[in-house]
Amino acid sequence: MQCEKCNAPLDPKLSECPSCGAPVPQNIEGFENTMEFQKELRAIVVNDGPRAVMKKERFVGLLSDHVPDYDKERRLLINMYRMGVLKILLEDKNRELSIMKAKSFLLGDLFLAENAAEFVIACFTYLLGWPYESPLKVMPGSGEEQEREEHRKRTVDVNEMVFTPRNAFKYRLSGNITIPDGYTKLEAFCFDKFGSLRTIRLPGTLIAIGEYCFSSCKRLRGLELPEGLRIIKQGAFSQCANLVVVKIPDGVLEIEDSTFSFCTSLEVIEIPPSVSSIGAEAFSGCERLRKLFLPESIKFIDANAFSYCPSLVIYCIENSYVHKYCLATGIRFVLVTSAEEYELD
Repeated sequence: MQCEKCNAPLDPKLSECPSCGAPVPQNIEGFENTMEFQKELRAIVVNDGPRAVMKKERFVGLLSDHVPDYDKERRLLINMYRMGVLKILLEDKNRELSIMKAKSFLLGDLFLAENAAEFVIACFTYLLGWPYESPLKVMPGSGEEQEREEHRKRTVDVNEMVFTPRNAFKYRLSGNITIPDGYTKLEAFCFDKFGSLRTIRLPGTLIAIGEYCFSSCKRLRGLELPEGLRIIKQGAFSQCANLVVVKIPDGVLEIEDSTFSFCTSLEVIEIPPSVSSIGAEAFSGCERLRKLFLPESIKFIDANAFSYCPSLVIYCIENSYVHKYCLATGIRFVLVTSAEEYELD
């Protein structure tokens, strides 16, 4: 490992370069891509200048360009940036005090899990050029990191076989569609505004559904998501007015912005324990959604995720992030000890 600033050799056990004082990149427990994010964040400052970081939309766009993969981590950073964490770090001249304040905000006000908070702090301090050593730092070459690297090697490429809007065009007037096996991804806007679509059978090989893929499919009612699905992008099912029941497969990490917004007939949605965050307006306007169990795995929910859901009652575990979120936002809730208790309710 070499210092990005002066090219001096770096000891991963240190927090700063002994030659120039630049921060040493580090991975955080549960976030094996932290070092990659740190380097790309620093590249934004070097290539586009410090002012780019202070302009919200500019920074969000640059971050998406620099780190197109790893959706969960990227969206966590974007959400925390929008919540003002970077500004908190810059409010005080005393760096240690600023870091303490930012941690307190992440853990106490936003209820983030400790490792998620450490990931955010590690990334933003590196962006600012501040040395910081996390208590959850994972040393390179550790058993945990090697195991994750092997897992990445075994993972199927999401872009191996992509179903495009051009492929979808021939189904424009079809009421019932079956997509052949083999496809791993549905590209953005594939079936957007397909007014005749009522049911669709998705291939078992499917890993990702692109942005606004089924948006405004007003008649879509029958849908079974395959067990291997891992990514559902922003707005994928927004304004599907006839969609009633959706079971999200275990393995999906995030429900992104507007994913099910204004699905006005949606009554049942099953969210697995793999989900860690729910984005802005994810269920906004789901006026028939009355009961929803949210697992302990969830560590971030946008303030407007359930806006215009007048009948909603959230079932959650006592003292979980979801419980504290409901208390803070005024959403009605019922405490349960498990998902099974919710199903029997």
